[in-house]
Amino acid sequence: MLNLPSRPSLGTPAAFTLLTVAVAVIAAFTLSACSPAESQAAKAGAAPAAKVGVVTVLPQRVELSAELAGRTVAYQTAEVRPQVTGIVKTRAFTEGSDVKTGQLLYQIDPASYQTALDSARATLAKAEANAATARLKAGRYDELAGIDAVSKQLRDDTQAALKQAQADVAAATAAVRAAQIDLDRTLVAAPIAGRIGRSAVTPGALVTANQAGAMATLQQLDPIYVDVTQTSAELLRLQRQLADGTLQRDAAGQARVKLLLEDGSTYALEGRLQFSELQVDPSSGSVTLRAQFPNPRRQLLPGMYVRAQVQSGVQAQALLAPQSAVSRDARGNATAMVLKDGKAEARVLQTGAVVNGQWLVTSGLAAGDQLIVDGLQRLRPGMAAEAAAPAAKAATGAPATAGAAR
Repeated sequence: MLNLPSRPSLGTPAAFTLLTVAVAVIAAFTLSACSPAESQAAKAGAAPAAKVGVVTVLPQRVELSAELAGRTVAYQTAEVRPQVTGIVKTRAFTEGSDVKTGQLLYQIDPASYQTALDSARATLAKAEANAATARLKAGRYDELAGIDAVSKQLRDDTQAALKQAQADVAAATAAVRAAQIDLDRTLVAAPIAGRIGRSAVTPGALVTANQAGAMATLQQLDPIYVDVTQTSAELLRLQRQLADGTLQRDAAGQARVKLLLEDGSTYALEGRLQFSELQVDPSSGSVTLRAQFPNPRRQLLPGMYVRAQVQSGVQAQALLAPQSAVSRDARGNATAMVLKDGKAEARVLQTGAVVNGQWLVTSGLAAGDQLIVDGLQRLRPGMAAEAAAPAAKAATGAPATAGAAR
């Protein structure tokens, strides 16, 4: 019977030697299949630097503005009321039309006032005749008293009578003027130029002097006012920034104002801030600001709700960060990543207004910082990173305009 050699067991020295040789062969094949770069990275024990997109933060001139709610107000408003009592004879205007200063609006029946004027004129004529007689008499008695032909008492009486007659003339003259004024007031004219609304009276209606109800209302719409409100705290902050030089006024020294209408469109013409109220409303803690806008096409009407972008100042060395580069941490703080010494560094930012899709950064960034804008999803603070392309400069073209922070 043929005896075959027995199979070595795993526990024998020969089996252990065979297993060691097999592992070494497999490891050699695995290392030979890896690329040289990966082998070097594996030997170095570090991951390759992440490619990120960056922009260089540069200071630029920014016009800051606040968006405030408000309403339009007529430049001038005049309520037309009668100054004499009578029956309205005619209405001489078209409702909703533009009228000029002094244009006839209503005529009140003048008959009784014409009669009063005629009577006053007759009284004046009588007084003037009496005054003429008294003047002649006083002159004769003055001559006679000079030669002692009459007593001085008679001369004094004639002088007194002359003065009384002259006073009667003055009173009658004033009565004529008053009657003429009343007659003129029967023609109700426009006190200002503007657009007139609906008429509250019609021909045949009785009106009384200085009545409570207006016959019609006139409003001057070009230019037009826009009244907006701003919190007193914001006003104090702006005044402080203007005082320390952080903000500067424009060359004209007046704040420009742009207008957003109720339908979301922008009003084509720019306005100017006129003044701010001298007191704070205790119920709301706000201050009223008034701006003036040209309104040649009468597009703006009194009472319209608008939003005004009021220029608060100019910041000459503002730093802007794209909104895509700024995120919020668990506490709500604004954060961003910058590329510094080949590594990603986290920064906590203080942001203000939004400027053309970018945040106005008040702290956390410095001029020249390379702000990471792309590749943030896979990036962590301290990780090695490098710019995918040469760092792009922040836009420094036309001055940016900042709106209120949302």
